[in-house]
Amino acid sequence: MLSKNQIKLITSLDKKKYRNTHKLFVVEGIKSIQEFLNSDFELENLYTLENRFQLTESKIQLINDSELKKISFLASPNMALATFKIAESKPIKEDGLIVALDNVNDPGNLGTIIRLCDWFGIRDLVCNLKTVDCFNPKVVQASMGSMTRVNITYLNLEDYLNNNKIKPVYGAFMDGAQVYKTNLENKGILILGNEANGISNPIQDLITTKITIPQFNKTHKTESLNVATATAILLSEFKRRTIER
Repeated sequence: MLSKNQIKLITSLDKKKYRNTHKLFVVEGIKSIQEFLNSDFELENLYTLENRFQLTESKIQLINDSELKKISFLASPNMALATFKIAESKPIKEDGLIVALDNVNDPGNLGTIIRLCDWFGIRDLVCNLKTVDCFNPKVVQASMGSMTRVNITYLNLEDYLNNNKIKPVYGAFMDGAQVYKTNLENKGILILGNEANGISNPIQDLITTKITIPQFNKTHKTESLNVATATAILLSEFKRRTIER
């Protein structure tokens, strides 16, 4: 049986301060857990209805449906839940395209962007300090294991842009140059901003190339695209240009 202390610890990992205190985060579902088990992330404990994992018994605890519901962050718990140790991010490789986020708040958006980076072969995702924590359970769930293949670094984005020599620095705006008519390099930084306010003023000053996804509906009643949707379109265009070279 799960102890009260175990339940208290696991459910506390919904909050960033407790994730930071315990240096742990939660992964749910057999497929996602297996992705993390096959990665460099270190397992702390695994709680499961059935033992489908090739692990030492000391790391696995069999539980029942009722217990899983008590510790799960999902409306419909998915067979298993594991806690993994939070690892330090790796050094940023500056020899390709880097995606940078400026104050992205929605966990679902961040999780989807992580998955998109994985799909389009982006190794490094840089987030400013106000971007939602990537170890938030909703982010981990939305990323569907892609966190194991994308190096995510939190830092002072303004300082980072000032201190490195990576160029060009692209920024996604409503009034930028059409991305389909802009020269796109396969090396540089692509910055996407907050869902409501876009890229903040201090970061705007450091952008060398403003780009936009043109709206083809002539009524122009749609205010903007979701940041994750915009990321998908922009990365697809960047990678298409790379293939054509």
